[in-house]
Amino acid sequence: MSASVGALVQAFLADELPVQRGLRPASVKAYRDGLRLFLVFVSRDLSCRLTQISSEAFTLDRVLRFLHDLETTRHNHRRTRNHRLMILRAFFEFLARRCPEYLAVAQQVAAIAVKRVPPPETFFLERDEVETLLRRLPVHGRHALRDRVLFLLLYNTGARVQEIADLRIEHLDLGPQPRVRLHGKGDKWRICPLWSQTVDAIRRLLREPVSTPSHTRALFTSDGTRALTRFGLYKIVRRHTDPLRVQRAVPIGRHVGPHVFRHTAAVHLLEAGVDVNVIRGWLGHVSLETTNRYAEINTRMKEAALRLCEPPTTESDSSRRTPVWRDDQALLAWLASL
Repeated sequence: MSASVGALVQAFLADELPVQRGLRPASVKAYRDGLRLFLVFVSRDLSCRLTQISSEAFTLDRVLRFLHDLETTRHNHRRTRNHRLMILRAFFEFLARRCPEYLAVAQQVAAIAVKRVPPPETFFLERDEVETLLRRLPVHGRHALRDRVLFLLLYNTGARVQEIADLRIEHLDLGPQPRVRLHGKGDKWRICPLWSQTVDAIRRLLREPVSTPSHTRALFTSDGTRALTRFGLYKIVRRHTDPLRVQRAVPIGRHVGPHVFRHTAAVHLLEAGVDVNVIRGWLGHVSLETTNRYAEINTRMKEAALRLCEPPTTESDSSRRTPVWRDDQALLAWLASL
């Protein structure tokens, strides 16, 4: 790669993304991996080494063939292809600001259409499933209390797993109005209130003897010193939630990860009547459209419940259908709360 191109790539990853845009390390790594795939493709396409790539190699035709290669050779999903395109758009826009000669190509890359894909399924747990999970968590054991606090915080705050991994004791306020400060995407902080049950569990966890009792210590550690990574937290959640996959009437074809509790918190807040704008701030969403998908899920649930209450239209329908909803006290109570 020529010195100028190498310097631009380094400036994009080391300054533009983390400093100028405020992206978190995990996001920077995703950009880095996507850009690395593109550079490797360019190197292979030119039959040269990475160090020999010149600025003339960044063309619209090569970007289009790279995106096609992602789907045909690497068999990436369209959603992954769109994410790589987003990375290239950001990179070429950065190049255009640094070097005006890239402006024409950057405009062409920005005009590449995003392929339409169905929105990902929003999977969440029902209230009784959450209660069953918390009730069946181990009470005794070296990390029993730590794991309980983890699940309570995930459900209480709807936090992203990286936000939980970055959580420090100093970010907790367990006073008269208990709350937690979470460091989210875009280098933004937000505050979430804490339930009394969550506060009690955290206080008991903080009373446990640790090797490094410091306010800057991570709340969730493996042995009192090393902070758990997002992957370590995922393994804990998966270990305790795997039984839910076989207890459902319809078996879950996927593992329950920490992000499922984010969806669960959002849906349950909507069911409780919390305004969607409050939930947007609660979850740290930049766009209200992201939060509105939970409102759409909640609406479909209400429509399904109302269809159960729909009276028969003909006598034959009347003889076939039994209004079982009239005896379902839980459903009646839920409908009354709408």
